[in-house]
Amino acid sequence: MIRVLLADDETMIRAGVRAILTTDPGIEVVAEAGDGHEAVELARLHRPDVALLDIRMPRLDGLGAAAELRGTLPDTAAVMLTTFSEDAYIARALALGVSGFLLKSGDPRELIAGVRAVAAGGAALSPAVARRVIDTLGGERLGRAAEARARLEPLTGREREVVGLLGAGLSNQEIAHRMYVVEGTVKAHVSAVLARLGLRNRVQLAVLAYEAGMVPGAATGAPDA
Repeated sequence: MIRVLLADDETMIRAGVRAILTTDPGIEVVAEAGDGHEAVELARLHRPDVALLDIRMPRLDGLGAAAELRGTLPDTAAVMLTTFSEDAYIARALALGVSGFLLKSGDPRELIAGVRAVAAGGAALSPAVARRVIDTLGGERLGRAAEARARLEPLTGREREVVGLLGAGLSNQEIAHRMYVVEGTVKAHVSAVLARLGLRNRVQLAVLAYEAGMVPGAATGAPDA
């Protein structure tokens, strides 16, 4: 059972997200919070696997809550619930090592898949959110398509395969199954690639995979029609 904490200052949003998550028998919402401070307190009490945090909340926002959880509950993965109007927070969230971004207005299936991916050690980054992250970071962080491809060029074939599957949202276990290797091998590949590329976490690596065009439907640097 995947244990989830849900934090949003809007009661209706919490109710909607909870309703979606509880359609999956493998997910349990163990606590709800209306602000960041309450979210941190409830997380310490319930020790959830995943904390879904609204970015903008009173008293302590989602970024502040994510920072506190990272320091005190490293086994709880923080995922930001966001809207398309909150791009300014993306770089700060990535620097905190969040495990993903999920749109409040996104496909309910993406919400469930994202929670499952993060609980299994993956990154929650839907194609729509990934494009927004890429557009927001531009050349400052992960570079444009040509630079992204150049950065990935030195990787081995197996490492590139791992990066592409990770960018597609697969967990370590799913990648291992696809590649016919043990999960520990996938973890070793991911750790090695992160260190070699100087990236903080799997979300940044997933964004780089999108930028380089390694994921179906990813941005390739061509202008939109």
